[in-house]
Amino acid sequence: MPTDDEQDSANRAAAFYGRRKGKPLRKGQAGAIETLLPTLSVDLTQEPPADLRTLFDVQVSEVWMESGFGGGEHLIATAEANPQVGFIAAEPFLNGMAKALQVLSDRPELARRIRLHHADAVPLLDWLPAGSLQRFYLLYPDPWPKSRHWKRRFVGPDNIARIARVLARGAEFRFASDWAHYVDWTLQRVAPHPDFRWTAEIADDWRKPWKGWPGTRYEAKALREGRVPAYVQFERL
Repeated sequence: MPTDDEQDSANRAAAFYGRRKGKPLRKGQAGAIETLLPTLSVDLTQEPPADLRTLFDVQVSEVWMESGFGGGEHLIATAEANPQVGFIAAEPFLNGMAKALQVLSDRPELARRIRLHHADAVPLLDWLPAGSLQRFYLLYPDPWPKSRHWKRRFVGPDNIARIARVLARGAEFRFASDWAHYVDWTLQRVAPHPDFRWTAEIADDWRKPWKGWPGTRYEAKALREGRVPAYVQFERL
């Protein structure tokens, strides 16, 4: 029987993310993983609710999803700025999940509108009801810059179809990256897709962040290192 590390390596070989663990967790982070994560996790063994809004402890008008939320900076800031929205978010990296949970443990009113999935986003996308999301974020995903790894990029035919299935008509797919090749890659695959329309009309529509953009630590690192981010938005047709 494979060890946990061997199984983790096997899972990564077919996944869209890299490592799952980093530095040892601090006591508060470990406590949040142990106590809060089980209460906020989406149970994929259960049938999804017919109305996804009932997944939350408070009334929400619509539901947005973020795939790979890192340390949760964007997730938490966007949830704070949109009190009528429920959020579903996936993050396989333990340290990122722990960082977000530690913040949410001090913000119970915010946690009531957030549900989490501590793994790759694909099973979650397959679980969600069709047309149940009004917005989907894919922000600074792993660019897999080496050509032999491009097949591991999240944006591909299967995942584009998954995103299209769960988005309602008129909903938004928002993608941000500081790797120009990945931006071009995404445009070449999503913009011609019959289920999507690239909404940009002028260059500033993709050069400048979306209104209310809180930034992320990945964006800050990219700017420090001289890479220029792009902010691409598609409409579900």
